Amino acid sequence: MTRRRLVLLFLAAFLLIGAAGQAQAAGYRYWSFWDRDGGKWVYATQGPSMVRPSDGDVQGFRFAVSENSGDAAQPRGTADFASICAKTPAEEGSKRVALVLDFGTASDAPSGETPPAPRTACAQLSPDATTSDALAAVADPLRYNTNALLCAIAGYPKSGCGEQVSQKEDSSVSAAPKAAEDEGDDDGPSIGLYAGIAVVAALAGAATWQARRRRNAAR
Repeated sequence: MTRRRLVLLFLAAFLLIGAAGQAQAAGYRYWSFWDRDGGKWVYATQGPSMVRPSDGDVQGFRFAVSENSGDAAQPRGTADFASICAKTPAEEGSKRVALVLDFGTASDAPSGETPPAPRTACAQLSPDATTSDALAAVADPLRYNTNALLCAIAGYPKSGCGEQVSQKEDSSVSAAPKAAEDEGDDDGPSIGLYAGIAVVAALAGAATWQARRRRNAAR
C-alpha cells in the first residue's frame, strides 16, 4: 500500500464520519403547542383541535426548528393571563383564553420569509370552544395539512408544514415532526459514524504494518 493511497483512504474515512455527523444534525420546522402551568411552559400532549381550555388558561405557540418535543423552543414574551386579557372584560356565558404567539426567529424562517413580531391575544369564546377556535378568533388565517397538523398561524409561514430541515445546510425534505417517543433512536452515534471509526482504525493498523515492513526490509 503506497503512502498516497493511505492518505486518500484516511481522507475518505474522515469524510464518511463528517457526513454521518451532518445526517444527525437535522430538525423539523413546525408550530409547537404549549400550556402554561404556573410559571412554566409545558409541551401540550394533544393538538389544539382536541383541547378545550378553561376560562383563565394561557396557551402558547412557537414556530421553530427542533428535533423533537424534548428540545422544542418555548414561546417568548409575556405569559400572564391578567396582563394579556386586561382589556377584555369577562362576560357571562363565555370564557377568556390568553394566547402567546411567537413566530420564531429569522434563522428558523423558511427561505424568503420574515417572521412577524411575537404577540399576545385574548380570545373570548363559548364555554365548549377548543384552542383551534381561539386561534381562529384572533389569528386568522390558519392553515392545516391533511393530517390536521397546524401549518400556519396568521398566514405564517406561507408554505410548508413540518418539513425536515438540515440545521447545517438548511435543506428541506418533506416529513412530519418527530414524535417524542422516537427520541431514544437519535441519542447514540449513527452506524455510519461507527463504520468511519472502524475504517480509520483499520487504516492506522495498515500504516503501522507498512512502516514496520519497510524498516525490516532496510536492515
